[in-house]
Amino acid sequence: MAGQSVSEPGAQPSEPQPVAPAPAAPRARPVVSVVVPIYNERENVEALHEALSYAMEQLGRPYEIVLVDDGSRDGTRDVLRALAAADAHLRLILFRRNYGQTAAMAAGFAACRGRVIVSMDGDLQNDPADIGRLVQKLEQGYDVVCGWRRHRQDRVATRLLPSRIANILIARVTGARIHDTGCSLKAYRGWVVRSLVLYSDMHRFLAALGVGLGARIAELPVRHHPRRAGKSKYGLGRVFRVLADLVGIKMLIQFAAHPIRWFTLLSLPLFLLSPMMFVLGFVKATRHQGWVWFGDYDMAAVAAGAVALLTAANVFLLGFLAELQVKVSKFFRQRISITAREASR
Repeated sequence: MAGQSVSEPGAQPSEPQPVAPAPAAPRARPVVSVVVPIYNERENVEALHEALSYAMEQLGRPYEIVLVDDGSRDGTRDVLRALAAADAHLRLILFRRNYGQTAAMAAGFAACRGRVIVSMDGDLQNDPADIGRLVQKLEQGYDVVCGWRRHRQDRVATRLLPSRIANILIARVTGARIHDTGCSLKAYRGWVVRSLVLYSDMHRFLAALGVGLGARIAELPVRHHPRRAGKSKYGLGRVFRVLADLVGIKMLIQFAAHPIRWFTLLSLPLFLLSPMMFVLGFVKATRHQGWVWFGDYDMAAVAAGAVALLTAANVFLLGFLAELQVKVSKFFRQRISITAREASR
């Protein structure tokens, strides 16, 4: 609601919130919710709010704008409070410190009330005027519509080239055949984002996670503007985080229901390597007179076989425990659902 700050658990604003008179909230439940994570964008937020409000008014549907301040320290939240006091469509979530874009998006998704949810960046490189086109495309029968920054206004060495390589890799690994997985400007049906559990830097893989849920994905070219003010929050260091998260995404998409299959695939090469190393050590030893256990080569081969066998067994047992946890969780969810239905009769 206008003039009110909603906070993530454990991330309360560090200073008391002033009580400001606010206009009456719109009576109509929002149809479209726009979620925007913001971090140190004092010079951009007023122009962002103006452009967003104009675009949503042109859309002609009840809407809300959820701005998530991710622990800004440049005075951004003071500007946001002033804007929220004057606009009943604007809702704020204020973090005490910087938790990252994924946490900010997750908090925004949890707070929004619309049937259609749009996400975008807060630096005005995404164009709010494209929101209407995304929503119209979504209503053609899709569950997720991704923006495609076909003509990006970023530096080649630090942004464009790493992004293109990452997009190709993500498309091959996850099966999400889109050109620009990193574009934050996306439109979703509400059930998609409310079914996701986001952590780490998973905001880059929302389309891929949607594919894992069976969502129908589409892509639409959108405009991309040079940054007007402020500094970019991204660099080459994110490449390693993307690669690490990509492994987790692959597992979530294909093996979430049966994690033991994933761990079995990981342990199988080690299970095969172990007897090969034992045989190699035995063959080498028998070339001498009797068993030369203390031979350097023989000992190394046998030790490598033993380590491979123990590692494979541990990986397989981890898969077994993960499978057990999934089954137990499903069992208790079913029991809770049955108990709730019986209690409501």
